[in-house]
Amino acid sequence: MDSSDAKATENADDLRMSELQGIARIKFHEGKVEEFKRVAARCMEIVRTQDTGTLQFEISFNDDESECFVLERYKDSEALIEHGAHLGELGEAILATGSVTGACLGEPSAVLRAQLAGSDVQLFTPYLSL
Repeated sequence: MDSSDAKATENADDLRMSELQGIARIKFHEGKVEEFKRVAARCMEIVRTQDTGTLQFEISFNDDESECFVLERYKDSEALIEHGAHLGELGEAILATGSVTGACLGEPSAVLRAQLAGSDVQLFTPYLSL
C-alpha cells in the first residue's frame, strides 16, 4: 500500500468515527401529545444524566402541536448505541404516541449499521460536506 492509499484508508476510518445525526418526525395520534411530552421529559432527563456522547437532543413542535421534529447529534456510533441502551423501553412508549419516521445521517460503525438493519430508520451517508 503506497502512502496515498494509506491516507485514503485513514480518511475513510476518520469518517466512520465521525459524528452522527438523527432526525425523527412524529405525527401524533389523536390525544397523544401530552403522553409524548411526559415520555420526552423522561428521555431528556436520562440523556442529561446518563449519556456521555450525546451532543444534541432537541424537540421542536409545530404551531398546533400535532407533530414534532427530534434532532439528535452524537460524537460517534458508540455514543448512539449507548443512547439507545439508556432509553430502552421509552422508545416503544414514544412510538405509541404517533407515526414516526426517522433517519440517521453519517457513517455508522459496522455494529451500529447491523443494529439499524431491518429497522424503520433510514441511513444516509455523507456525499458533500462543508
